[in-house]
Amino acid sequence: MRAGRAAPARCRARAAARGGLRSRRGAAQRPGDGGGSFRAVTASPAASLALKMADGGDGGPGAGAAGGRLPVQLQDRAVWCDERFNFQATFLQCLAKHVPNIYSAEMDPLLEKQEEMVQAAILYPLECYLFGEDPDIFLEKLQQSGTSQLCGKVFKGGETTYSCRDCAVDPTCVLCMDCFQNSIHKNHRYKMHSSTGGGFCDCGDTEAWKAGPLCTKHEPGASGSAKENSECQLNEEIMEHSRRVFPSVIKYMVDMLIWEEEKELPPELTIREKVDSYYCVLFNDEHHSYDHVIYSLQRALGCELGEAQLHTTAIDKEGRRAVKAGHYASCQEAKEEIKRHSENVSQRPLHVEVLHADVMAHQKFALRLGSWLNKLMSYSSDFRQIFCQICLKEEAGSEKPCFISKLMLWDAKLHKGARKVLHELIFSSFFMEMEYKKLFAVEFVKYYKALQKEYISDDHDRVLSVTALSVQMFTVPTLARHLIEEQNVITTITETLLEVLPEYLDKNDKFNFQGYSQDKLNRVYAVIYDLRYVLVSKPTLWTDRLRERFLEGFVSFLRILTCMQGMEEIKRQIGQHIEVDPDWEAAIAIQMQLKNILLMFQEWCACDEELLLKAYSECHKAVMRCSTNGRSREKTVFHLCGHTLESRPYRVSADPVSIHLPLSRTLAGLHVRLSKTGTISRLHEFVSPEEFKVELLVEYPLRCLVLVAQVAAEMWRRNGLSLISQVFYYQDVKCREEMYDKDIIMLQIGASLMDPNQFLLLILQRYELADAFKKIKPTKDQDLIKQCNVLIEEMLQILIYVVGERYVPGVSNVTKEDVIMREIIHLLCIEPMAHSAITKSLPENENNETGLENVIDKVATFKKPGVSGHGVYELKDECLKEFNMFFYHYTKTQHSKAEHTQKKRRKQENRDEALPPPPPPDFSPAFSNVVRILNCDVMMHILRTILQRAVELETHLWTEAMIQMVLHLLSLGLLEEKQQLQRSPEEEVTFDFYHKATRMGSSALNAVNVLMLLEKVRRVPQLEAQKDTINWILQMFDTVKRLREKSSLTTVTATSGSEATKGDESTQDKEKAERKRKAEAARLHRQKIMAQMSALQRNFIETHKLLYENTLEAQGKEDAIMEEESMSSAIDYSRIALGPKRGPSVAEKEVLTCILCQEEQEVKLESAAMVLSACVQKSTALTQNRSRILELSGDTLDPLFMHPDLPCGTHTGSCGHVMHAACWQKYFEAMQLNFRQRLHVEQIFDLENGEYLCPLCKSLCNTVIPIVPLQAQKINSEDAEAVAQILSLARWLEIIIVRISGYSVKNAKGEKQNLPAFANKGMGNSALEFHSILSFGVQSSAKYSSSIKEMLILFATTIYRVGLKVAPNEADYRIPMMTWSTCAFTIQCIENLLETEGKPLFGSLQNRQHSGLKALVQFAAAQRTTSPQVLIQKHLIRLLGVLLPSFKVEDTPSLLEVDMFHILVGVVLSFPSLYWEDAVDLQPSSISSAYNHLYLFHLTTLAHITQIVVSSATESPTAQSSDNSEEARSAQSFCREVCQYTSGCFSQDIPGWLVWDCVRKGIMPYLRCAAIFFHYLLGVSPPEELLQVSEEGQFKALCSYLSLPTNLFLLFQEYWDTVNPLLQRWCADPVVLSCLKGKSIAISYPRKRNSLIELPEDYSCLLNQASQFRCPRSSDDEQKHPVLCLFCGAMLCSQNTCCQELVNGEELGACTSHALQCGAGVCMFLKIRECRVVLIEGKTRGCLYPAPYLDEYGETDPGLKRGNPLHLCRERYRKLHLLWQQHCIIEEIARSQETNQIFFGFNWQLL
Repeated sequence: MRAGRAAPARCRARAAARGGLRSRRGAAQRPGDGGGSFRAVTASPAASLALKMADGGDGGPGAGAAGGRLPVQLQDRAVWCDERFNFQATFLQCLAKHVPNIYSAEMDPLLEKQEEMVQAAILYPLECYLFGEDPDIFLEKLQQSGTSQLCGKVFKGGETTYSCRDCAVDPTCVLCMDCFQNSIHKNHRYKMHSSTGGGFCDCGDTEAWKAGPLCTKHEPGASGSAKENSECQLNEEIMEHSRRVFPSVIKYMVDMLIWEEEKELPPELTIREKVDSYYCVLFNDEHHSYDHVIYSLQRALGCELGEAQLHTTAIDKEGRRAVKAGHYASCQEAKEEIKRHSENVSQRPLHVEVLHADVMAHQKFALRLGSWLNKLMSYSSDFRQIFCQICLKEEAGSEKPCFISKLMLWDAKLHKGARKVLHELIFSSFFMEMEYKKLFAVEFVKYYKALQKEYISDDHDRVLSVTALSVQMFTVPTLARHLIEEQNVITTITETLLEVLPEYLDKNDKFNFQGYSQDKLNRVYAVIYDLRYVLVSKPTLWTDRLRERFLEGFVSFLRILTCMQGMEEIKRQIGQHIEVDPDWEAAIAIQMQLKNILLMFQEWCACDEELLLKAYSECHKAVMRCSTNGRSREKTVFHLCGHTLESRPYRVSADPVSIHLPLSRTLAGLHVRLSKTGTISRLHEFVSPEEFKVELLVEYPLRCLVLVAQVAAEMWRRNGLSLISQVFYYQDVKCREEMYDKDIIMLQIGASLMDPNQFLLLILQRYELADAFKKIKPTKDQDLIKQCNVLIEEMLQILIYVVGERYVPGVSNVTKEDVIMREIIHLLCIEPMAHSAITKSLPENENNETGLENVIDKVATFKKPGVSGHGVYELKDECLKEFNMFFYHYTKTQHSKAEHTQKKRRKQENRDEALPPPPPPDFSPAFSNVVRILNCDVMMHILRTILQRAVELETHLWTEAMIQMVLHLLSLGLLEEKQQLQRSPEEEVTFDFYHKATRMGSSALNAVNVLMLLEKVRRVPQLEAQKDTINWILQMFDTVKRLREKSSLTTVTATSGSEATKGDESTQDKEKAERKRKAEAARLHRQKIMAQMSALQRNFIETHKLLYENTLEAQGKEDAIMEEESMSSAIDYSRIALGPKRGPSVAEKEVLTCILCQEEQEVKLESAAMVLSACVQKSTALTQNRSRILELSGDTLDPLFMHPDLPCGTHTGSCGHVMHAACWQKYFEAMQLNFRQRLHVEQIFDLENGEYLCPLCKSLCNTVIPIVPLQAQKINSEDAEAVAQILSLARWLEIIIVRISGYSVKNAKGEKQNLPAFANKGMGNSALEFHSILSFGVQSSAKYSSSIKEMLILFATTIYRVGLKVAPNEADYRIPMMTWSTCAFTIQCIENLLETEGKPLFGSLQNRQHSGLKALVQFAAAQRTTSPQVLIQKHLIRLLGVLLPSFKVEDTPSLLEVDMFHILVGVVLSFPSLYWEDAVDLQPSSISSAYNHLYLFHLTTLAHITQIVVSSATESPTAQSSDNSEEARSAQSFCREVCQYTSGCFSQDIPGWLVWDCVRKGIMPYLRCAAIFFHYLLGVSPPEELLQVSEEGQFKALCSYLSLPTNLFLLFQEYWDTVNPLLQRWCADPVVLSCLKGKSIAISYPRKRNSLIELPEDYSCLLNQASQFRCPRSSDDEQKHPVLCLFCGAMLCSQNTCCQELVNGEELGACTSHALQCGAGVCMFLKIRECRVVLIEGKTRGCLYPAPYLDEYGETDPGLKRGNPLHLCRERYRKLHLLWQQHCIIEEIARSQETNQIFFGFNWQLL
């Protein structure tokens, strides 16, 4: 399955689901004997039944409901088996009678009813006649008797297919998921892709696989039948019936499908009077969009939107639809209206026809018969063969095509639904029988041209065209050979190509694609693909006929190349810039499409010596024909260095030039193959030397390379971007194999066959550099000088490539593996690369393979990825010596990057920076003369001239790059000579580079040689960087000299070429020593500076000791808490947060810097407010039950009590960045203003809802948290002891009950209050008692600055607005509730996160979490002061109602229906409201607070313990334990009390140790949350044990910090008298009793911690799941876009109209509406077929995120483009989990949308 191609993969077989014929009629009884073998059936049941068809049964098609048997008139029993019986006439008569009745309601068809009638009246009698017995029984037996060896599953769009890279003959051979899972290929290197639809599974096709052609399901005998023969034979009688039935059925089908009359039927189907009943039928096309069609229907027919949408969906799916029924005139009128309206919105009208109702009915039934035949084909090979014979039978003496050809030729005129049925029928019949597949292929090729022309002028997708079946035939090797030999298929395809492209030929018969139609060309590519399919597997055996036909096809293909040779010539624009860029894409795209075909033709030719020579000869002739055109100019003569060149004048900069030379390049490819096979020795037999004309062959490729050089020199700037784009593709990996590379080879051919001096003169002339190397004084025009310099550089580079690039099989003796290895080495020399990046940079062969895996491990090591990023390959050190700086596939950027990397590496290794070329492999004999250009006179002249200019410092006439290239050429020459001398005796070596380089340039006195120039160049300061290279070359000169002189021959051979003479060695040593000295000096200098800095630092710390005391202690701790502690770490104090022994608060002076104005400010109550940017969002991160979520919003919701399942909380997170409130307001207003001015720009955030991006980190925020300072409080221990004597829990409860009842009396005056009625325990409600709460210590309330108050109100309102999804209302009574709720929920989220990550409770929070939490808790405490205290008291009373059931408050929930931590936060934060007096604003003192907090916490804890025991300690023990600890005994006695209070509903038999175990585990999250809450509320430092992870120590530390006994049941004993009545009431609650009796289910503790769903290790398991997914709302079996919710595991049908829902009047897609219910609008989905994660938030935002599945190279594969096997990466999945639990999904979406604004156009609402 290729990316970027609509054609389906080849996958050969039929689509039928087995057994489809048998489940049609429900429970209706079938007549027939039902017993015996189907082989021995008599004709009598058929005779008795089949007449039902002749008369339709009494009462028409609806008869026979009772029992299902149709009554048969005895007198009408004709003998069906009688030869004289005319089956066809009876069959048509029956259809004429029934079909119009059955399909009479086309506008609103009852599909099930229609199907029942079709079965009863037509198909059932037909089957009875055909099988001779009950069809059910017959087909069941037939199915059990064996199956076909071929799988034949037809793929639907989006289905996953698998291809084995090790065993598939070509990439189009694929398996369906079932066959793949049951095959040997599962353990091979496979690829997986999504099918475009229309292909089918190749399992069982021996020609598709090199090994393992059959899966275990399709192996003979696998289906349980013992027979080797895979399918059972039908008996002769059934076959005879088939031969009578099939022709009539097929003829009727074909006639009706190709019927053109709109008003009339064939006479044999017309038996009743014609009625004036017509349909206006609208057909599908690919020009009009959904919206266009809906608009046209609404305007033309006046129908509703919903009806128009239904029509449009049906038209798109089926291809046509009746949109109006009525008389002919009204339908005709509707037709004209639809056409008129559709022309208004689009350039062409919709295709509409008016059809008679009977025509429509018969056409519909013809398709139903097609489906029936399709299913029948799957049962028996005999049925298939008879069907194929009839379809292929031509009428005797008639020119008319056979049935199947008629249908093929009519294919483009059929509507979508008919095409699908037809293609499936071909799959299930012809393609399942190899013999008939061959005959079908012959028919297909016979009409190939006509079919392709129809397809090209059609507008339907390729997958819906019969031409798409070509892949099924052309890729079968034996069939392809047969079609080449017998049908000349290559010629047919190439001729088709020429015939469909004539409009693009210019007057010179060259293609010119200006103003081309992209759609048409895309369709033409399908023909090119067919050529590729035919050539995909090379023949192993050549016959004369195959050779002849292939050559014929090749010559025909050369005609196409001739039309491309020199096409779209361009001329340099001078003066004015080109006005309109010419179209260039089409020509390059065709070049890309042809790339592999050209290579395949060359490979085919290379298989056979004779063929190769003939093909070469033909190609040479074609090139010559193209080259001799327009060559009338006289030759000119060019002299240099005593050499002369005669050539026709031509200048690339002035004359037309083309980049397209496929003929020349094909010739170059064939030449290389001649050289590789050694056949080149016979070339003179086919092309005489006189005819060869090598100068002509070189001319055009050389012009092309000169064009590229001139573009680089910016000489063609005025020709616009189109030329730059063409040059880019010319050298790009997608095209270079058949463009740039072949041009270099053609130059090498020229260099090997021409005189080297002539060759170089030609190059100088074409590069227009003749003057530059003569002594003519150049111009002073800087632009021209720059141009000239670039041209010289480009020319030198090409000379380096011609001489040095030998890694082509045939040019030298290298293999394909060597070539790939060299490519990879040079890519990795730039930088380490990912597998996919390397693959993209390598050319693919005809099988889409690069050969990378075979060699990568030899040259590189793989480095695995981390949690993000991807794995990379790093080059092995031993391969670095292969680096060639002037590698011809480097772009300029890559060249400089690679050079920099390699020099840097050598510098680090303390080596010189010389990067000489590696020794190249030897040229093969045919190319051995290429090296002569290195030591010819003209080359020496070029080298000398450039070096001379550098020495003379003519700065404008040379560049460093030029010198670098000259040095490289010198290196190549010396290496070549050295290699030759080492290989052969000196006298045999004719290559005398050394001699030429040391010879003087002329006889003048000042003449110099190359060696002398090098010595001078070494001293040029501008060339310091080249010094090492020059030294290396000088050493090489010396080495070659010694080899030449044969002095100490043995030693020289043993030494390496880089060794130098002693003189040189000493120079080198001196240089090395100098380098070393400099490096040492630099090191000492650095050391000195570092020492000075350290001294300064120490001095600074000494001076500012106070600042640094605690810093040194707290090093390594992330959290600021540690710093707080260490300040007073010397003092030993009690670390207890609650009660009279409460430790001191650590409140340090807090000075913060505003990120906007950069000013510092201390946080004080009376100062202007400082704020933290924050984001409030609804969250379901902690719930296990997602069904409650949707109810939790709106005006009616009371958020005071949180359900223990935490279904949907309000989370507040902060990025931790601080601003002045005033600065933030200015910033926000500026953003609003900016937004109003840029209305057309879509924003990432919603300003109306208060959203903005944090100015510093760009996190998405929607509010700010005011920073309220912590009020330090100290407790006087003497006072505390005094209070302890008086204030017991019982006394404390009395006081608060009196206080509350006093308030209720006060508030009740004048209005009836819904306040509790208290049980008055004999205490008078005197004023004294009412004020007694104040006697334990009060203080005046904190006074906040107006700015802080304003921010308190603003933040509280945001929480209320977001949490309840309501409009902001500062006075709403629910604002305090929401404040407490978000405080509690956020703490629970953080506790959950710390537990999940295994981090300690304190000391491990990120700074942003720490500062956010601190601000949130202090805000929640301070918010009370901005609300009426009466309101706070009301809330407090309702909260206490849960703990103190004696408060008779309405709607108080049961103990099991609330989350106790939310209750705790609520009561602690609202309790100070009881200290409110009319005259003064009071709050409890430290001591009062300490007791209030202690008793409130103890009460809540007691309630929570009861909650845990009742809900969680009811399971029977799984393990026996005889634990008799104090805790177990206490637990046992507590259980006895609970049992008593619940009237025995609670079992007292549960062992005490189990209860204690449950309580201890269940209460941990609550205690941890409470510790966090009180720490941030009071600022008391936690015990050391809570700063580390320890299960045992943690529990004790929590109990000590929270003033609890470690045996929690002692708490009940301590307060028993007070708690006993409470416990009684708690246990007697109806909800508790209902739960204990098992009537309802309570949440058990500890709550299960949430995690993302479990994903399978292997991605193909997910694909398997997706393939079985059927949309619950859609009846068709079309493949959808399945997505998986990672929160809950639901699979949804995404981006499909069938699953859109209407929510509050808005259309929402399945994902968006699911996200509202599952994640309160935030959700995470995995798009299974694309292997991408989608994050969405609300209805308007979302982003794509990498999936947690990686291939073996550590890379994700979005869109499954690469198709490698994928496996789950646990670390990445954990990262996704944390993204959810840390509530960072919204932040991630905002960041992603800011960086990739591409998704603004995407409608997330309909996802």
